[in-house]
Amino acid sequence: MNKFKTYYKNAKEELFKVIFPIKEQIRSAYISVFVVVTVISLFLALIDTIMSLSLSAVMN
Repeated sequence: MNKFKTYYKNAKEELFKVIFPIKEQIRSAYISVFVVVTVISLFLALIDTIMSLSLSAVMN
């Protein structure tokens, strides 16, 4: 039981050290992720289109 109290005390102390992000930080991280995913998706779509066109040209 003593180990449980010590564990609980230490966990509570660590939670007080946590710094939660503010709304502006969350918004900027969301925008950054959205931009990166969009750019990568467009790049992969371009590569897919180029490979599809080149393969259909070789097949014909």
